[in-house]
Parts: sequence; structure tokens; C-alpha cells
Amino acid sequence: MDKEQAFVCMMERHEKELLRLCCVYLKDVNMAEDAVQETFLKAYKGMDAFRKESSEKTWLIRIAVNVCRDMRRNAWFRFVDRRVDLEKMQIPQSHALLLSVMELPRKQMEVVLLYYYERMTQKEIASMLGLSDVSVSKRLQKARQRLREEWEGGGTDERG
Repeated sequence: MDKEQAFVCMMERHEKELLRLCCVYLKDVNMAEDAVQETFLKAYKGMDAFRKESSEKTWLIRIAVNVCRDMRRNAWFRFVDRRVDLEKMQIPQSHALLLSVMELPRKQMEVVLLYYYERMTQKEIASMLGLSDVSVSKRLQKARQRLREEWEGGGTDERG
């Protein structure tokens, strides 16, 4: 199989899950489509340098997360209406929970998406994001706590 055929197969295997990841990360379907295109463009350019130290999926997710980060850093990103059509994303989990995840701080949202939605291990996430295993664990703990508080009504003691 030549490089072009291998690339087309890779796109077919991973396009939908990358689109879901980018949609949640960017909160905008059109921007997510652009991010996926940019991800595959960078992947194609870097295919020869890919050393296969991680899985193809992990490599693509790392590229996609970096592309999404770059897009979020752009000054106009804050001023764009980023309403997401959750039906288009085909995410089977509760829509309300997904919306809560999307509202987490970026660092927490990243690890939650990679851990729960992409089913990556903490070690894989740490390697991908250039963090320690402890940092990933702490971010997951903080995210879980924040979500728990939101879903359980803040976790305050009502006895007064």
C-alpha cells in the first residue's frame, strides 16, 4: 500500500471520532470540520516522520488537540457564537452531561475527553499532553469533583 492509500484508510478510520473530539473541544461544528482537515493535512505532511511510538489514533488525537488549542488561542474565537448541534456529533452519552463537560476549564476538559470519550489511559494522556501521570490524575479528580458538585446541586450541607 502506498502513502496515499494508507492516508485515505487512516482518514476513513479516524475522521468521525476526530470530528466528535474537535466539536466538543471547540463547541462549533464548522470550526471542528476545519480542525479535522488541518489535522489530516499535518498528519499527511508528517507521515514519514511518524515513528509509531504510539498508536496511529493517539498520534492523530495529539495533532487534533494541538490544532484545537491553536484555534482557541485565536483572538476572535471568544466572539464567535459556538452553539453545537449535539445530534450531528452522534455522541451516545447524555447531552446534559456532555454540555457540562464542555463547560469545564480547558485543561480539565481535555483530560476528560481523552479519558472517557476516547478511552485513553492516564499514561497515554500524560504522554500525549506532555504531563506527568500525577498531573493527569489531578486534572481528572478536579473535573470529576466539579461535575459531581454541579450534578448533585453543589454538594453543600443544607442543614445550616
